[in-house]
Amino acid sequence: MPYTYEYPRPSVTVDCVIFGLQESTQLKVLLIQRAHEPFKDAWALPGGFVDMDEDLETAALRELEEETGVRDVFIEQLYSFGQPTRDPRGRVISIAYYALVNLAQHPVKAASDAKTVKWFDVNKLPPLAFDHNEIMEMAINRLQAKVRYQPIGFELLPEKFTLTQLQKLYETILGVEQPLNKRNFRTRILDMGVLKEVGRQEGVAHRPAKLYSFDKDKYEELAKSKYKDLIKRGVDFEI
Repeated sequence: MPYTYEYPRPSVTVDCVIFGLQESTQLKVLLIQRAHEPFKDAWALPGGFVDMDEDLETAALRELEEETGVRDVFIEQLYSFGQPTRDPRGRVISIAYYALVNLAQHPVKAASDAKTVKWFDVNKLPPLAFDHNEIMEMAINRLQAKVRYQPIGFELLPEKFTLTQLQKLYETILGVEQPLNKRNFRTRILDMGVLKEVGRQEGVAHRPAKLYSFDKDKYEELAKSKYKDLIKRGVDFEI
């Protein structure tokens, strides 16, 4: 005899906040224009309903690829959103995910429930469907907080980079109007001990700057050890 639940069961969806960095100067987010009701023609985050036989992250990656063509990205769970009135179709709880990717490496193509797909400047977003403005705000805050205590975005830089390039990356993610204090930034980022000096620039008209690479093994070693507080202090910038 099949079991009958005493209480109604809400539906579960996933939403994806995919940040893209363009040449380390503009932080963008990937949005779709909805092809169907509710909110037909409105802009929204990529996402959809979770199938009964898949886990949440699998559903998020599937919906992202189906609607935008973006695949092979590392996503992290952001938060759950469950206001009873957030979806006019009924009681729907959404689990949001976010990622930071190299925009140039992820060409997009609308498909599935998406009429159009487009990268938008995070500071110039159109009105969003459902509660996606709230999800976006939380994702931006999370990304900006995370960059202060954990190295992120190194995969968006060349294999060898200058500290100036790295600082510009951080300033873009943090969305600061004034540049970070150069000496303070360099002291704190180098104190983390996760950068390796690998030479100097060549063929430049100005004084060649030192080149660095990110030592992922060193970072993972520190992250698993008693030095987590050191890592946190290392990028706790004063703005």
